[in-house]
Amino acid sequence: MAAEIVNPRSASGQENGKDNQDQEGGAEPLAFDPAFALHRGGKMAVQATVPVRDKDDLSLAYTPGVAKVCSAIAEQPDLVHDYTWKSSVVAVVTDGTAVLGLGDIGPQASLPVMEGKAILFKQFGGVDAVPIALDCTDADEIVETVVRLAPSFGGVNLEDISAPRCFEIERKLQERLDIPVFHDDQHGTAVVTLAALRNAARLSGRALGELRAVISGAGAAGVAIAKMLVEAGIGDVAVADRKGIVSADRDDLTPVKRELAEFTNKAGLTGSLESALRGADVFIGVSGGTVPEPAVASMAEGAFVFAMANPNPEVHPDVAHKYAAVVATGRSDFPNQINNVLAFPGIFAGALQVRASRITEGMKLAAAEALAAVVGDDLAADYVIPSPFDERVAPAVTAAVAAAARAEGVARR
Repeated sequence: MAAEIVNPRSASGQENGKDNQDQEGGAEPLAFDPAFALHRGGKMAVQATVPVRDKDDLSLAYTPGVAKVCSAIAEQPDLVHDYTWKSSVVAVVTDGTAVLGLGDIGPQASLPVMEGKAILFKQFGGVDAVPIALDCTDADEIVETVVRLAPSFGGVNLEDISAPRCFEIERKLQERLDIPVFHDDQHGTAVVTLAALRNAARLSGRALGELRAVISGAGAAGVAIAKMLVEAGIGDVAVADRKGIVSADRDDLTPVKRELAEFTNKAGLTGSLESALRGADVFIGVSGGTVPEPAVASMAEGAFVFAMANPNPEVHPDVAHKYAAVVATGRSDFPNQINNVLAFPGIFAGALQVRASRITEGMKLAAAEALAAVVGDDLAADYVIPSPFDERVAPAVTAAVAAAARAEGVARR
């Protein structure tokens, strides 16, 4: 399958006389918005990889030739990887409950995002992907549906599924499937954040173990970032939700947050996010909202501020630069964009390359290290993470993930 940008002019019907007219004969009001023009007709198409020019081609691509291949796979199931697209295609699955900053907008409204994800897989990682928007939100129903779809795919990318269900869905799918399952809102964000933080620390001459971080947001991304920072050896990390620091003494924690409290906040901080920021070395924002300037000013000298909410960062870069040595956002119009596209195409490409049965913590850590290494000697305060358009990124992440999969015993070739 090829992911292609559809020509908005031809897709809009201009060539068959519609000329962007609505039913009343007037100009369609959305026709002049470039975003709508780009999306008209969708952003993807299916393209054959073999020709069907004559009866001989037809007899090989379909019946009777295809029957030989089907029979061979029935006798040796592993041949499915060699004689179908299975080993090179990912299902991008959502229920539309946590789409971008739009929230629960449903499966149909989520499709433009899922199509976008699929073309990024192809553009940046050479991985084919199929958007699948499910009309159900029950965790077990989603799991059962994906399990039944799984024979057609080499991996599953879960996307825009709200917390805390996303944790349960990913865990259950990992238990039942022998292909990689990856919730990008969690792990893609965490990989890129760790890569940027490694380079920020290197720039300042400090090790991760010397840093104390505060994360604003205990949803999918916040929990995954905390786990990855602990795995990577962060000195300490505290996570704040709407009610303050997640700590073991709180009696209002969900099961996910109770687990979070067990491996974070070694300092035993309580109270508000603002109080936790006093003397902190790192702020990581994945929640939206606004952090008051005095709280940012109270951070340690040479602090790092990663304010990743879109479109409005928790700390505006102009404010952050007054106090921080390194500033990153989730936006493309400021330096140091924490963008998941730096991670997920290469992670899946590496996992599919070796037919990994799952994506391990070691594979994610390897992805972060490889991504950080791309910056190399060009490291600077405004360049701690490479651009998504740096052609070195996907190959570096792919190779590191494949090697880690082999080292951890989850590779099957």
